[in-house]
Amino acid sequence: MNMWIGWALALAVLALGFVQYGWRGALLGLTVVVFWLVLQFNRTVKVMRNANQFPVGYVESAVMLNAKLKPGMRMLDIVSLTRSLGQRLEGAGDAPGAERWRWRDAGGASVEVEMRRGRCRRWTLAREGDVA
Repeated sequence: MNMWIGWALALAVLALGFVQYGWRGALLGLTVVVFWLVLQFNRTVKVMRNANQFPVGYVESAVMLNAKLKPGMRMLDIVSLTRSLGQRLEGAGDAPGAERWRWRDAGGASVEVEMRRGRCRRWTLAREGDVA
């Protein structure tokens, strides 16, 4: 979801609560917004705790990761798929705000993911026997 849409929805919940029930409704709306933020924070902490169990840049199967990736995925979604933080690569490419990350498996295959503005833009699968 777009950040601006999220803030607009939060403001709408606060305004609707105030219009319907006065200050008590605004307080209820604020409670709902804070609860949603706590849920998002809890999800992020859980993904990072799971990523702590594996080495940086490691994935069980690079081929399966390649099959599960989709354009527009967030980094948090990719880290929850791999259960590992990616290895950051130098030279992000043509676009400002772009980053490249790599995950390798035990067989030597690797997946390089290009992120732009926090979303997956494209990725490539490289196997050990491939010629560049």
